This record gives sequence, C-alpha cells and structure tokens, in this order.
Amino acid sequence: MDFEITIIGGSFAGQSAALQLGRARRRVLLIDGGKPRNRFARTSHGFLGQDGQPPSAIMATAASQLARYKTVEQRNGLAMDAVAAEQRFRISLDDGTEVTTGRIILATGVRDHLPELPGLEERWGVSVLHCPYCHGYELDQRPVGVLASSEMAMHHALLLPDWGPATLFMQNAFLPTPEQKAALAARGTAVEPVPVVELLGKSPALEAVRLADGRTVEIAGLFVAPKTEPASDLAGRLGCAFEEGLTGPFVTVDRMQQTSVPSVFAAGDLASAMANATLAAAAGVMAAGGAHYSLIHGIGQ
Repeated sequence: MDFEITIIGGSFAGQSAALQLGRARRRVLLIDGGKPRNRFARTSHGFLGQDGQPPSAIMATAASQLARYKTVEQRNGLAMDAVAAEQRFRISLDDGTEVTTGRIILATGVRDHLPELPGLEERWGVSVLHCPYCHGYELDQRPVGVLASSEMAMHHALLLPDWGPATLFMQNAFLPTPEQKAALAARGTAVEPVPVVELLGKSPALEAVRLADGRTVEIAGLFVAPKTEPASDLAGRLGCAFEEGLTGPFVTVDRMQQTSVPSVFAAGDLASAMANATLAAAAGVMAAGGAHYSLIHGIGQ
C-alpha cells in the first residue's frame, strides 16, 4: 500500500503528528509496536488536561479520536527496515508486508539502561524515577535521593529540595567541585560519598537505601538519569545524523523536526535531549507541519 506520510511510533509524539495530518486529510499510516517508553509509569503528570491519567489511557483515548479520521490508518506492528526507493521510501513490517510512503516521521523513542543495583529495575516508574516535575509532587515532601551516574546528578540534586529533603548519593560516579558543594549546601542537599548497594522496602515502593558501610538512609523516591539509546535502528539505517546528549545520542533535527535526510522527520525522545510528554506531543505537531509543508512544496525526494 502507498501512503503520503508514514509515522513510525505511536506514543505522544506519533499520535500528535497523526492527528494534525489527519485533520489535513492526508493519507497517513501510523505504525506502533505497543511498547512505549512510558509503559512503566502508572500515571502521567504535568501534561495539560491529562494530569494524573495513566499514559496507556491517554494513548487509548488518542487512538479512538484518530479513528474518526478516515485518511489515517493505525496499524499494530514493527517497522523493521526503511530504504529510499524511486523518490519514495519502502518500509518493511514485521508481518512480512511492505508499504511505500513519500515522507517518514520517526517517533520511535529511546530505550533506558538503568544502573546495575539490586531492587532498582522493579521500582522503575513508581519509586525510582527520572523526572521530578513528572513524579516529585506525589512523593508528598518525603525524603528523596539522587543516584549519581554522571554530572547530570548535579541538576537533579539542585532541583529536588523543592519536593522533599534531598540526598545526593555520589556512587563514585560524580565528584562535586567546591563550588558545586557550596551550591548544594545552599539548597540543603546532603552529599553522601558511600555508595548505595541495595534498595529497601516492599517493591515497587521504596522505604530506604542501604549503603556499603551498612548504614540505611530513609527515602521515598530515588531519581536517576539512565543511559539512553534509540529504541529502533531505523534512523541509523536511513542515514540520519545524530548528536550526543547528556544521557545518550539523539537524532539531529531543525526547527521543523526535519532530519539530515530529505523527507525524513523525527519527533519525541528520539529527537530531543529532554524527555517530557508535553515536549514530545509538541514536537509531533511540529513534525507533522514540517512533513505537510514539504509535500505541498515538493521539498525533499
């Protein structure tokens, strides 16, 4: 089958792009494998009009709304490969079928790699978290911690006192300068040089952490900055340029979410150093506008 625009990835960025293009009456295919990055979170916060809703519920509502647009086809599955072919793209799906398309919007997101620490993975998205704006309020001003894996821990450690008494666990991964220590002290953030070796409490809740010297520190939430990598290799296969972010590589895009490859756009966590539901949705809208504009003016392939 042939489409004007194919969107690969159906979370907030992909669905937002599909909605704009459906309203433009463009022939659109939205492909989604059903494993969004936010599937570990019970609720989404800070997303205007959706605060406190489960991410799966938000996406289900969006899918039902997209179904009203007759030019938008939603398909469950994975895009396994994408190649340029005769001024268009040929996309191979995991069910053995192929589609052709004039434009591609990549919204495939990223995959998180957590530090190796007993008890961390099973609490991810509930009491082990990455964004205080998304989940800090629900910790109800109880003690919180930052598990350092890079210099980004400094950013978390300065933010967190607004959500509760904070401790920076250095983990032999980050050594604050004297100036940084002064800034942390001014914010009331404690600095703990002894590494955390275990998380305590009935999972997925968190009550405390155990340190290498046997001491325990009470905390209700632990913030980490996991390493990230693209969840799909399609951007690389298509030849898109990448740049290095604080947690991992992301696709380089211009102000209209155009990648370095003509007619290929990218949105959401795949194409941003900052992960946030609102930013992902906004980037999807922008990518849709960029792809639509390129079709109208014949820009690209």
